[in-house]
Amino acid sequence: MRRLLFTAALAALLPAAVPAADPAAAIDLWPGKAPGETKDIGPEVYNEPKAGQIDVKRLANVSKPQLLVYPAPKGKANGTAVIVAPGGGYSILAFEHEGTQTCEWLNSLGVTAFLLKYRVPKRAMQLPDNLAAIQDAQRAVSLVRSKAADWNLDPNRIGMLGFSAGGNLTAWAALTEKRHYDAIDDADKASSRPSFAALIYPAYLTDKDGKLKAEYPVTKASPPMFMAHAHDDNVTPVGSVAMYLALQKAGVPAEVHVYERGGHGYGMRAGPNPVSSWPARCADWLKTRGYLDAKK
Repeated sequence: MRRLLFTAALAALLPAAVPAADPAAAIDLWPGKAPGETKDIGPEVYNEPKAGQIDVKRLANVSKPQLLVYPAPKGKANGTAVIVAPGGGYSILAFEHEGTQTCEWLNSLGVTAFLLKYRVPKRAMQLPDNLAAIQDAQRAVSLVRSKAADWNLDPNRIGMLGFSAGGNLTAWAALTEKRHYDAIDDADKASSRPSFAALIYPAYLTDKDGKLKAEYPVTKASPPMFMAHAHDDNVTPVGSVAMYLALQKAGVPAEVHVYERGGHGYGMRAGPNPVSSWPARCADWLKTRGYLDAKK
């Protein structure tokens, strides 16, 4: 009985399982074709779940990367923006419970959300691996920051939040100093690094020895980060812990939550385990950092 009441209470704090609101706008990241796109991979499709898979919306064959804009409600907007990167192993995008529902939750905090449709599946013969995705992420941050005045945003409060592979992409965008494409217009004069980052069960961060990979160099100039993971996740929480320790060593503000149970891929869905409270903990962190304060 207590578990049922606990689950119901958590459900009340999270977005309901209703059709997602339509974005206010869809903005192409690139004028013309995205960098390196030479082959037609077919139309965008939502893949049906395979036997044994959870029933989630899986967007595949993204070759035209976009930002879907979810403005914060008038009277509640605080000038902060977050770019949301769904997970999916760099093969598909878990578009709803790690995408649209996340944007709606951010709106409830007064944050303007941008859902990032980055290119999947990963392209063959690219160096570094997943080059198309990091190009899209960096371009997205620069584009939002360059147009901050148009959306009444603070250009110093442009963050990024990602799940699983999207968490990996978020970490990459936050920590790399190199822009992975040639600047194409004035938007690229704006920094491509997010002001802060949230990594939710991030993948692929560590090597076989549990150490952060070289492509995620943490320095004192790295942005503040929030991380949430489950102890029983098949994508090891060691990545989140290693990231936290590196940030702590560099003197960068950071917070990590490792929950005993929760598995992987829960996104914004309510469940019986405390891991479902991660959005509330993330909101606390955003508030503590001043990102939910009214824009000055």
